Amino acid sequence: MAFLGSFDISASGMSAQRVRMDIAAENIANMDTTRTESGGPYRRKNVLLESYSDTSFAQAMENAARGKGITSRHAGVRVSGIVEDDREAKKVYNPDHPDADADGYVTMPNVDVLKETVDSMSATRSYEANVTALNAIKLMAQKALEIGK
Repeated sequence: MAFLGSFDISASGMSAQRVRMDIAAENIANMDTTRTESGGPYRRKNVLLESYSDTSFAQAMENAARGKGITSRHAGVRVSGIVEDDREAKKVYNPDHPDADADGYVTMPNVDVLKETVDSMSATRSYEANVTALNAIKLMAQKALEIGK
């Protein structure tokens, strides 16, 4: 792997985790939104991530067998999409609510604060891991430059 490609991998991971944190915050902010532009309650959003590399799996295996290691210059993770959660919305009895149906039930968003908190904590820890990796790479680069003095 090109040495500087490691920076790209960590940076792509940090960018992807930032999107996860943004979506978790958006979900929490809209947990009481019963009416959206499309009609109906807010739907919880999920972030889909995918890995990418300019080296095929077969090529990576061949390089590993020859002892070359990973030679991909562009690799990392990216957001492949943001999709709405298809879980059923919650029905809450509140006949005084303006969006209540004839029986007095309001369809509430399918957002669970606990799930969003866990998702944001997971994204934060992943972001921190990428920062740690980035700092380690930077330290190795500095030490390599010191050797050259």
